[in-house]
Amino acid sequence: MKEEKGSFRDPAGKIFYHENKVFRKLSDYGFKRFEYLYKNEIIQNSINANYLIHSRLISDDEKEEINLNIRDKIIEHKSIPYISYPYEWSFAQLKEAALFHLDFNLFLLKMNATLIDSSAYNVQFIGNKPVFIDTLSIEKYREGSPWLGHKQFCENFLNPLILKSKKGIKFNNWFKGNLEGIETEDLDKLLGFFQKFSYNIFVHVYLLNKLDQKFKSKKSLQPMNKKSFFSKKNLVSLLNQLRKFIFNLNDYKSITIWDDYSSNNSYSKDDEEKKKDIVKNFIKKNQFNFLADIGCNDGVYSHLALKNGCKNVIGFDFDINAINQAFLKSKKENMNFLPLYFDASNPSTNSGWNEKERKSFKERANFDAIIALAFEHHLSISKNIPLEDVIDWLVSLAPHGLIEFVPKNDPTIKKMLELKGDIFPDYNDQNFEKILSFKSEILQKNIISQTGRIIYEYKR
Repeated sequence: MKEEKGSFRDPAGKIFYHENKVFRKLSDYGFKRFEYLYKNEIIQNSINANYLIHSRLISDDEKEEINLNIRDKIIEHKSIPYISYPYEWSFAQLKEAALFHLDFNLFLLKMNATLIDSSAYNVQFIGNKPVFIDTLSIEKYREGSPWLGHKQFCENFLNPLILKSKKGIKFNNWFKGNLEGIETEDLDKLLGFFQKFSYNIFVHVYLLNKLDQKFKSKKSLQPMNKKSFFSKKNLVSLLNQLRKFIFNLNDYKSITIWDDYSSNNSYSKDDEEKKKDIVKNFIKKNQFNFLADIGCNDGVYSHLALKNGCKNVIGFDFDINAINQAFLKSKKENMNFLPLYFDASNPSTNSGWNEKERKSFKERANFDAIIALAFEHHLSISKNIPLEDVIDWLVSLAPHGLIEFVPKNDPTIKKMLELKGDIFPDYNDQNFEKILSFKSEILQKNIISQTGRIIYEYKR
């Protein structure tokens, strides 16, 4: 049994793992909540409507098989291929998750239930489709109750979306630095006077910040403690109003370096076809279940992998516009592909309480294989990371993979070297091959361009 350290905040039930299966041990009051949801078919209806992850109580026989106390109440949840975090999502992904969260709450209210919080971490993506993973965040709706998750929804969903849409500021690194999201006070200071004329920004940013400031100053503690009746009709109206506002938010896109890389690169058409054939053959030969596309850009090779037998692909790229395009393309073509924002030189680390609440990229990396095409030079040349360290890191991510080496005479690297000069005497194909062969077995080597780009297939 392996305990999920990040589930410590929920007194209703703790998560643990056994043989790639996900279980939750319920407390007494957690079981009462689950029992109400189960008996009223709220769980099954939510699963059937594709909102909630498949969840079920396991039998006493199943408990005995895995050495659990038969008196314990245990739920099994369907496993998620890859747990991602909101600071790894693009604007389109966070917007999709926000709308999904609101839609799910509206769906639950029709069954006299509601969500008790608004954590963005409770929404996960399987491919391009969001799903809610925290069954115990649902409870019976009580008439007149306020929206308890309002502030959290603003910080986790609304504020980051407004920040990007209205100011063009990426929320990702800010969110990564503050796991609770973007505080309303900070956003309020950034927004211009006229931007606050928007009804939803005025109510959910400006006024909410004013209420927070009054609460902090302790000048209005008594009024804040008075209970006020908030009808279901008003709650539904509020959720629908927010939904309409978020639906109409557009991404404020700044120009990025690699967002048009698929159509504007240093490859000839023949080189590109060679590269695609290598990827096709690699996937067809191995039929991987779980592939990581490191430096995926808009997902060309991820989609190629899925079309040739791979079951799940997670893509990683530093260019937020490319990730946004990749997600929209995955959604349009309904591919089992999840692209994520990723800075390999500063990846997600273990963080939160006791540095165990949110897992690092490396701890979540459990891939069968990787493809890292036109990627390593971004670390070795752009970031000055020693070539040996780059290769060691790539090979550590999966036991099998394709890695492309880009030589110094390639136009892309020539541009990189214009400003900093050639300060990389050890950066060459002979040294690359020597290091890679020391850390793994090189199964195949393919020269794919006149400039000397090489794709290596390794296995360790």
